[in-house]
Amino acid sequence: MLCVTVVSWCGVFCGGVVGEIATSGRAPRNDDCVKKENGYERVIEIARKEIGVREEGGENCGRDVKGYLDCVGIKSPAPWCAAFVSWCFKRAGFPLPGTAWSPALFPEGRMVKDVKPGYVFGIYFPSLRRIGHCGIIIGLQGDLCMTVEGNTSIFGSREGDGVYRRLRHQRTIAKFSDWVR
Repeated sequence: MLCVTVVSWCGVFCGGVVGEIATSGRAPRNDDCVKKENGYERVIEIARKEIGVREEGGENCGRDVKGYLDCVGIKSPAPWCAAFVSWCFKRAGFPLPGTAWSPALFPEGRMVKDVKPGYVFGIYFPSLRRIGHCGIIIGLQGDLCMTVEGNTSIFGSREGDGVYRRLRHQRTIAKFSDWVR
């Protein structure tokens, strides 16, 4: 049933026809659309598997944290919420984003107004006058976003001790971006 729904959705919104031969300049094919949907699912699956990772041996340190930071060319110890997001996308087969700087996750061409699982979210901090924390949306419950975030805590801080699943109201989120499209 899900496959039929995805194929139907792709036929309507991607402009493709099952079995269409891809040529340069034409609308995306159904299989391209399905790959995009599966891209969101891959990012979410990878992020979920990291829930429970904790810093080891000091603030912003540990084998896993080092791996997130290495992915974007930053030496540990360093804040790592954006590096975690970049690492998840890279593991899912997307070369971008590739940054440890949370504001860089929200360029004009990637910004979206709607909310969807697989999107990146950013929280604005007035004291910093910029986006100061980010993560990946893994699900929606009404106006609430279920997220996976690195370098946070059980309380949702921007300088935490691990990877946590959080529940955040959309009003608390300043920006959303789509790195799969």
